[in-house]
Amino acid sequence: MKTTATKEKITADMTIKDVIDKYPQTAMVFMKYNVGCIGCLAASFEKVSDIAKIHGIDTTALVKDLNAALST
Repeated sequence: MKTTATKEKITADMTIKDVIDKYPQTAMVFMKYNVGCIGCLAASFEKVSDIAKIHGIDTTALVKDLNAALST
């Protein structure tokens, strides 16, 4: 029986704070997308998908870039 495991560790439903706390190297990705709220109070409850929508960013591309940062 074949199991399917996702390689992505960061998902669109994670909060910005969770992403930064677990994977500090992703801060540069948020900066690349001009998302300056990585240290603000909203980061505690806003999800990656929320922030992408607010900033007009493609959620799939952002999540892909965040996960790519984990291998650098």
